[in-house]
Amino acid sequence: MLTRRALLEAGALVVGCGLVPIQPAHAQPIAGAQRSLALGEVDSFLALRADGTVVVYSGKVDLGTGHRIAMRQMVGEELGVGVERIELIEGDTALTPNQGPTAGSTGVMRGGVELRQAAATAREALIAAAAQQLQLPPEQLTLADGAVRAADGRSIGCSVLLGGRGFELKMNPKAPLKRPSQYVLVGRSLPRPDVPAKVTGRHVYVHDHVVPGMLHGRVLRPPAVGAKLLSVNEASVARLPGVRVVRIADFVGVVSPDEWAAVRAARELELRWSDSAPLIGHAALVDWARSGPFVAEEVIASKGDAQRLAGLRDAAEVLRASYAWPIQSHGSIGPSCAVADVRPDGGTVWTASQASHRFLNVFAALVELPRDKLRVVYLDGAGCYGMNGHDDAAADAVLLSKAVGRPVRVQWSREDELGWDPKGPPQLLDMKATLTPEGRIDAWETDMWVPRATANLEWIPLLSPLAAGLRQPVGQSVGLVSQNGDPPYGANAVKVTAHWLGPAPLRPSNIRAPGKVANCFAVESFVDELAAKARMDPLAFRLRDTANPRGAEVIRRAGRMIGWQARPSPAATRGGGIARGRGMAYIHYKNNETYVAIAMEVEVDRKNGEIAVRRVCCAHDCGLMINPDAVRAQVEGNILQTLSRTLHEETTFDRSRVTSVDWVSYPLLNFTEVPRLEIELIDRREEPPLGAGEAASSPVPAALANAVFDATGVRLRSVPFTSAKLKALLA
Repeated sequence: MLTRRALLEAGALVVGCGLVPIQPAHAQPIAGAQRSLALGEVDSFLALRADGTVVVYSGKVDLGTGHRIAMRQMVGEELGVGVERIELIEGDTALTPNQGPTAGSTGVMRGGVELRQAAATAREALIAAAAQQLQLPPEQLTLADGAVRAADGRSIGCSVLLGGRGFELKMNPKAPLKRPSQYVLVGRSLPRPDVPAKVTGRHVYVHDHVVPGMLHGRVLRPPAVGAKLLSVNEASVARLPGVRVVRIADFVGVVSPDEWAAVRAARELELRWSDSAPLIGHAALVDWARSGPFVAEEVIASKGDAQRLAGLRDAAEVLRASYAWPIQSHGSIGPSCAVADVRPDGGTVWTASQASHRFLNVFAALVELPRDKLRVVYLDGAGCYGMNGHDDAAADAVLLSKAVGRPVRVQWSREDELGWDPKGPPQLLDMKATLTPEGRIDAWETDMWVPRATANLEWIPLLSPLAAGLRQPVGQSVGLVSQNGDPPYGANAVKVTAHWLGPAPLRPSNIRAPGKVANCFAVESFVDELAAKARMDPLAFRLRDTANPRGAEVIRRAGRMIGWQARPSPAATRGGGIARGRGMAYIHYKNNETYVAIAMEVEVDRKNGEIAVRRVCCAHDCGLMINPDAVRAQVEGNILQTLSRTLHEETTFDRSRVTSVDWVSYPLLNFTEVPRLEIELIDRREEPPLGAGEAASSPVPAALANAVFDATGVRLRSVPFTSAKLKALLA
């Protein structure tokens, strides 16, 4: 296996897009790789070549979020190196430190900040070393273009200062960062290095990755969740060229040198399965949520006058509403794919996983290899934003490769992806509140029914190891689904209670803005209902009791952008068959991160219930922006993906299986539905950088529901907002 030092000495760079072939891990074990990747050491993050170029090792990966340019900008700013002189290696467990999964909008906010602090530590040490040699105070020296320079023209190259060694430095959390007034790279919309190849079709995704001697594999899933494999008729595919059948307990797969032969074998292999009907059907989700079984009850927030909360039970003017969020697929456009090469003495797995370091443990356990004999390499896949089928496909490839002793590429089908990817969990929220005589929020109570994440879960149980009878942790992952269940506005008393449910009907995982999308949908829709009850303008109702100045600014900006006219909702007049309305919603993401307000204009066809989103205005404050254009792209993606989730997406299932397994039964937003997007990014250079990968998703459903209410007087309280559902409500 290629070591970091050998890589640097050879002058060749392995990058995440896979343009340079990666040698299989069994070629050479990594001696002491884990010891050299400690998070507390600068050498774990940075290396300097003799020509002054810099190699950056990032445990966080670019999922289409723009990290490949942002990480370069953050490191380059501190080291005085242009981004064109920085190489980035990401998500390779043999070469990069374990910075945790790329999730929760922490790529820049935590992963990038760690890289930047490593660069600041290196800069401080290089300047100190040069100061000693030049007999000058450090404050008279600058680091730029691979050398420390003095005002009198003298300079010393960084490679000379290092003397052919690494930095050999512990991370200094107090090493000063450059001040905003000194920024040259940070804050600029520099172009992303991966875009040209992507738009011209030359970029290598994991789906395109090829290794010598590779076979193509497919895994056959049961016709019903929980079904057991009773028999396999291998003779049914014996005529297909080079096909081999692999069975391990209830796991069955096929491999062939020819991909089409593998596809045909997966379709034609005769299997006999037991009957199984363990599911409840999607129509029963609300009843299931209310009836349990429950594993715990937890008060998430409790503040203010308890007597006012107690009075909610009997108050004559209490407002009540229930909001439901469905199970949803990640809906990745490209089905999941992975390549594995597992031999008795070691192996390599190429995957689009968001958590390559975490799944190193998983895959090593599956094939009974020491961690230092297995390597997991990140390659781009289809968008995921939460754990989709990437990790399952990698486990498929690992098991098949070990069984046949050859590299195996596993490609899922569309039916596999929509039927078997881990799902975003269902959520049910009950809201009740009263108003003061002045029309302010008096007492507010939220009850949420949500599946509970298993504490300290090693990894989400994967399909193939479970079928093969291999060790799997028991539990489920749903993400931090209880956040943002309380109003972000002043109230005399607030209580939020989570009624934690046991196992979800379908295997869950975190999905973009886990929990926050559904919670903000409920909270901000209910705030709109309270504003309507008070006969107040919805924007003014929010702004009056928003104490946080950054929150107030995004609310004001979103209103100004859309040309908000102050009046109560719904609109007084609705002419003809087309009703028009506007709505808004706001979130302080996780109550301590990014601030987002969205205002929206819609048209509703009152005859058929069709909703057309015409215009979306978003004000977004994520603190310091490393690359504003990358932030803008993230905000656009958040809005469009969540419009799709809100208008169309719902995983349907019966007692045995998922039934929404194609784009007809699980439709996505199409190009004709894309509205005009207007985005204002608030740049706060003196503030820390916050995440932009999730926050703008959260206010979208409520802003849309509020706009539909303004147009029609009808309140949508369950997702998706289908035309049939709205037509029935209008009737």
